[in-house]
Amino acid sequence: MPSISQKGQNMPQSPIRKLVPYAEAAIREGRTIYQLNIGQPDIKTPQIALNAIKNNNIEVLSYSHSAGFLSYREKLAGYYKKHDIPVSSEDIIITTGGSEALNFTMGSITDPGDEIIIPEPFYANYNAFAETSGVKILPIQASFENNFALPPVSEFESLITERTKAILLCNPGNPTGYLYTKDEIQQIADLAIKHDIFVVADEVYREFAYDGVKHHSIMSIAGLEDHAIMVDSVSKRYSMCGARIGCLVSKNKDVIAAAMKFAQARLSPPTFAQIASEAALDTPQEYFDEVNKEYTLRRDILIEGLEKIEGVKVAKPKGAFYCIAELPVENAEDFAKWLLENFQHNNETIMVAPAAGFYSTPNTGLNQVRIAYVLKRDNLERAIEILEEALKQYNK
Repeated sequence: MPSISQKGQNMPQSPIRKLVPYAEAAIREGRTIYQLNIGQPDIKTPQIALNAIKNNNIEVLSYSHSAGFLSYREKLAGYYKKHDIPVSSEDIIITTGGSEALNFTMGSITDPGDEIIIPEPFYANYNAFAETSGVKILPIQASFENNFALPPVSEFESLITERTKAILLCNPGNPTGYLYTKDEIQQIADLAIKHDIFVVADEVYREFAYDGVKHHSIMSIAGLEDHAIMVDSVSKRYSMCGARIGCLVSKNKDVIAAAMKFAQARLSPPTFAQIASEAALDTPQEYFDEVNKEYTLRRDILIEGLEKIEGVKVAKPKGAFYCIAELPVENAEDFAKWLLENFQHNNETIMVAPAAGFYSTPNTGLNQVRIAYVLKRDNLERAIEILEEALKQYNK
């Protein structure tokens, strides 16, 4: 029998999605599942984006430019300038989701064996993208006790070698919800300039910043133009996860030229999704104000509820819509499976994402879960009740 590649064997499973078969079995048994495991917003997609597709009279669904529609890139550049990110359409490549932008980035700036430094816990698929590119991730653990703030820059510097190509940040963070301060971003920028490496910033949650705290983009740092690469997406901003539209943004012309080769190899991003995404840029500010207000309320319900459960600790997020919680269990993955296979409370249960998959360091975060507060408030309150009852039964 032909053998599978070593790369295929080493490719990590998604810690978010690998429990899906257990959830499907529970649903077949008639149980209701409150899904706290995945960042799929229940907020309505802006009607202006949906109408752009409904009212379109395209007769030939043709390729677009490999970099995406020029009209979309120009309009997107205007959006970024409103957020103090001075870029032009030539600095933007439209991608099939933020995931493709990250793959293009790693393909453009690394060779097999090169290294990227990432504070952990981090978005689980960074492990998969690194495996695809043959890149070694050098993790630096952020502390649960200070809500996963940026570790000391000296720790980053101690890991830099001749194979180090970039520092990768997710801001605001998935899975932590941490929002980096302007000073923290500047420290990383200074380090990148000093050692002549890239800073890759995953900023897909830019709009989700709470408590009056401002998001600071890596692209707004003066003097970092040749070092900064931003990854973005419409998925969360406009509740358009299924559109699969993202982008890679950089003022570095060599990065854009290299990434364009990857873009040409996959031909073009999807046409209808670009039409919707371009239209979504006209979404009024009131939409984001209401969304932020709603997520702030949901966050507060979740954090306050978790803090009341005996043995649970939680880090309070300032952005995105996730938090990391420590549970009074030895292995959160076993607990997550048990919730789906063996537990029910009034024929209901919950689904959580074991946090170990968000770390690169082995045997780390084993008692932690990532919780996404993307449920309506009543459902979120019910999910907290179920978690409390589940922990009582699990620990008997």
